[in-house]
Amino acid sequence: MRKLWKIIGKIVAVLGAVYALLFAVFFFDLDGKLLYYVVEPFLKNHYDKMPRRDVTKQEYKIGNL
Repeated sequence: MRKLWKIIGKIVAVLGAVYALLFAVFFFDLDGKLLYYVVEPFLKNHYDKMPRRDVTKQEYKIGNL
């Protein structure tokens, strides 16, 4: 019985630590800061380097004329 309470105590401690970690992420908006400071600049650099066609040199047609 004593062993069971030790296991339950460890499970509660782990769940409490996970809850505290998730609360800190929510409270300090760490996921948003990660996206803004890390992911967005990476994606911006990636997509800015992609080749694109120049739409100003494209022929302009109206209808089927």
